[in-house]
Amino acid sequence: MAGQSNIVLVPVEGDLDVTSVAPLRRTLDALIKNGCKRIVLNLAATSYMDSAGMGLVVSAVRRMRSKGGLLSLTNVSPNVLRALTIARLVDFLPVSAAGARPSVPELDPSVLPLWRTVLRIDPANLAATRKHVGELLARMPFSQDEAFDMGLAVGEAMGNAVDHADGCSLVEVAQYPDRAVVVVTDCGEGFSAEKADGPVEAGAERGRGIALMRLLADSVTIEPKPSGTGTLVRIVKLLHV
Repeated sequence: MAGQSNIVLVPVEGDLDVTSVAPLRRTLDALIKNGCKRIVLNLAATSYMDSAGMGLVVSAVRRMRSKGGLLSLTNVSPNVLRALTIARLVDFLPVSAAGARPSVPELDPSVLPLWRTVLRIDPANLAATRKHVGELLARMPFSQDEAFDMGLAVGEAMGNAVDHADGCSLVEVAQYPDRAVVVVTDCGEGFSAEKADGPVEAGAERGRGIALMRLLADSVTIEPKPSGTGTLVRIVKLLHV
């Protein structure tokens, strides 16, 4: 299990059936009790899910939603996806099939944003900046779940910016005809693409935020700022309009 208290990626090791739901139930119970707001179940190693597994997922989704949170499934195999579709669970929670991440085309430089807002990230009141960004994202044609995911991804990027360069970080939120683009910049020492794309050691305390951002958004790029020092993080989520 990886992540922070508000966003957690939970790998499901093996099939999810009547013989294996108990350990996962204990994990989910602990996360929900501790106030986790976003749980992603990674089903990459799961080739079968029976009614007991589905019941556990439904129960966890309902409990999360009652507390203002969200649970979703990612890397779902074709067999499990078919079972979830027959049971109509794909209408009940966000489900991403294995290898189903959408392709994000390059943005035509001639296309101007419909609107754009730039904010200074306040390191003394990061919550206020997150709230303002959330209000801007709410102006876009996102579903409730999409807005939730995008807000968490951007919050992770802003937290990293404050951590690396206290007091000189900016966030730009823009809506284009087909996508939302959020750019977070700082003036720190910089963060290499190789480090951003590298694996995270099992016992490491840091480094999982990038993987989580990439789960939550359609595209995340991390590169040096084009001028001066610091890092630029661009987060893109396609608009289904």
